[in-house]
Amino acid sequence: MKASLQLRLSQQLTLTPQLQQAIRLLQLSTQDMQQEVSRMLEENPMLELAEDNQTAPYLGDARVATHAETPAPAETAPNDEREDDSITGDPLEWGTIHATRSRDDENDDGFPEQAALQASLRDHLHSQLSTTQLDDHDRKIIGLLIDALDDNGYLTQDLNELIELLPAELNITLDDLETALVQLQHLDMPGLAARNLAECLTLQLKALPQDTPQRDLAICLVSQHIALVAAHDFAKIKKLLRCTDDQLRAAQQLISVLNPKPGAEFDHAVADYVIPDIVVDKYKGKWRARLNTEAMPKLRVNHLYANILQQRDDRNGSQLSVHLQEAKWLIKNLQQRFDTILRVAQAIVLRQEKFLEHGAIGMRPLVLREIADELELHESTVSRSTTQKFMLTPRGIYEFKYFFGSGLATESGGSCSSTAIRELIKQLVSAEDTRKPLTDSRMSEILAQQGIVVARRTIAKYREALHILPVNLRKSL
Repeated sequence: MKASLQLRLSQQLTLTPQLQQAIRLLQLSTQDMQQEVSRMLEENPMLELAEDNQTAPYLGDARVATHAETPAPAETAPNDEREDDSITGDPLEWGTIHATRSRDDENDDGFPEQAALQASLRDHLHSQLSTTQLDDHDRKIIGLLIDALDDNGYLTQDLNELIELLPAELNITLDDLETALVQLQHLDMPGLAARNLAECLTLQLKALPQDTPQRDLAICLVSQHIALVAAHDFAKIKKLLRCTDDQLRAAQQLISVLNPKPGAEFDHAVADYVIPDIVVDKYKGKWRARLNTEAMPKLRVNHLYANILQQRDDRNGSQLSVHLQEAKWLIKNLQQRFDTILRVAQAIVLRQEKFLEHGAIGMRPLVLREIADELELHESTVSRSTTQKFMLTPRGIYEFKYFFGSGLATESGGSCSSTAIRELIKQLVSAEDTRKPLTDSRMSEILAQQGIVVARRTIAKYREALHILPVNLRKSL
């Protein structure tokens, strides 16, 4: 091969450190952003938090930017966050984020906490054990069983296996464990320390007054025929037990209110705080989106070090200059982050006003491109602005992505969002006659009568996503 020198002209995209930081900050959640700010505060002496009683502008000396002054970063790099991947998928991936309700006052700026410390199941039982009149030996054995319970309150380990794990010097026999287990099962909440579902339900039924109608039939059902109960095979149950419809219905009602996981209410994992980036309320008859000031760090440039840098020219001056520039970048990029999030949120609110007024049934189809085109932003910028960003509405706290979803055509030429269709399915099931529950085909026909064409397979897909049982398991007497 012959070596040669050649000149070639080409264009290459290069992201400046400032732009890289802007993109990174935009895609961070509020919690991650706050951690990033805390790290920068530790590393950069030119940054400091403004005190609440100081009158420094938000984010320090940088004045609040306008849309024109701080446009969102334009990105021409390949977009790896396409509309099909991030939006048109199953909206129920984000369906759990709105479990907490907001206050009734639409002008209330406060928002509910998402986590609360709760006593664990084991702590609760140990506390109950300490109030009993049992001797120390029995308490010790019961305490060992309490520690062996799982988070749902079940004793999943066999007693024979458990006794082999205990130190021999304790001199605990199998009879001791069996006696302690009975005492534990009657210690507090009925159903705790059961070894299987049938025993759990049986313990709860036995705790009812003996004169409870059809109590014995219900005990027989859960202890001997629980598989038939789960399958709703009422014909076979009536044939085996020679009971009437009314008797079986009463027993079924008793079973339906039992708790299959009696310990679960204690051992909830402590949920993370969800800090909404946006607060949505109604002002002068119109819905508006506002930044949540609690989620906005109040940063400013440290005037002391800035004055030193300006007045003195020492050997540390160059490093302070770098810190000063980085501080200004961070303040500006944070302001740009909030500005972009606010613009995207307001665009979402304007399109989902019917949801805010009427709930999920009013949700309209929405895709990233629609927001991006209106705001003249890249789709990936909108995607970053909606990922792990939350807004507090009068209907609860929702991730921005919850408001996006595909749509199905209607006979009138319009479209209906998949979220609204799911809500319609929920309403149909909640209003159905449980003796003759609606099949997927029948629900498809009912929606078609309302001008919404949905295939039976789509109904089945949405129903399963909503954790609604099939028709044969929803049937009751």
